[in-house]
Amino acid sequence: MNHNDIESLMDSYLKGETSKEEDLIIAQWLESDLKNESDEWSGMDKAEKEQWLASLYHDIHQTIHSTQSIPVKVSLWPRWAAVAATIVVAFSLYWLWPATHQQLESSAIKQLTVSSDQKKQVILPDGSQVWINSNSVLSYPQSFTDGVREVNLSGEAYFDIKHDSNKPFIVHTGKIVTTVLGTAFNIKEDKSLQTIIVTVTRGKVKVANGTNQLAILKPNQQVIFNIPENKAVQEETDSQKAIAWQQNDLLFEDITFEQAALKLEQRFKVKISFENQKIKNCRFSGTALSYDKLDKILKVICAFNHAGYTTKKDGNIIISGQGCD
Repeated sequence: MNHNDIESLMDSYLKGETSKEEDLIIAQWLESDLKNESDEWSGMDKAEKEQWLASLYHDIHQTIHSTQSIPVKVSLWPRWAAVAATIVVAFSLYWLWPATHQQLESSAIKQLTVSSDQKKQVILPDGSQVWINSNSVLSYPQSFTDGVREVNLSGEAYFDIKHDSNKPFIVHTGKIVTTVLGTAFNIKEDKSLQTIIVTVTRGKVKVANGTNQLAILKPNQQVIFNIPENKAVQEETDSQKAIAWQQNDLLFEDITFEQAALKLEQRFKVKISFENQKIKNCRFSGTALSYDKLDKILKVICAFNHAGYTTKKDGNIIISGQGCD
């Protein structure tokens, strides 16, 4: 059988116009052809193979239930090798797919992005609850199928984890890995200060930098990891202050005026600048309630730091004064 005969026979097969004898010939040929592994398929990574198989399954499902001609993935292999492999593999996949499909579904990753003017709560597949602060991203699988529950966080979130002694819960935040069994804790990645802070409100967590353990934290304890210096400091704290952001209050806990200005810029969508560096470095503590207006907050902060402020026509604010020693 020459090349033209094969091409003609395959065209007839795909159109459903072959006899039983011809079907038998094709089946035998395809069975032997399937043993020849495709270089392109071998070059795919796991994700690419899974994506192609998922697409193929969808096409097969549509074909079988709509009595259309069999789909051919001609982009993957030379034309007839593609036809051969697709026909044989396709129908095998259709019957074997449910288990594979379920596995792929469970490993699919969801990503929740919270904008600068929002906060969101999500219930994870295991029943754990997460409150996500503004400008943050949480990634998690659709289900925790392995012996571990892992998520990725960029920004800040408060976790209330359902206890499961057989499945530790792990949060990846930059280089920091936080591991728990069942507890409540807050993680804050501050990109402006280049720090990651883990604070425990209930239970116990292990915090590590990769494989290097940094701390074992209990309630009202936190570890502050300085990213540029690659150093961690563990200290006692009031954990309720760490999660005050959930109630939309602004907490200023021994921070500089410059750091407070960043919080105010985020809350009120304004630009705040300073006349000199000394004003930026003034430190103070305090709390602004969720319903407090910007003018009221600025008056109090400026009074603390011997400063004043001016609001320009465009709404931007300039902080003035001699500053602090």
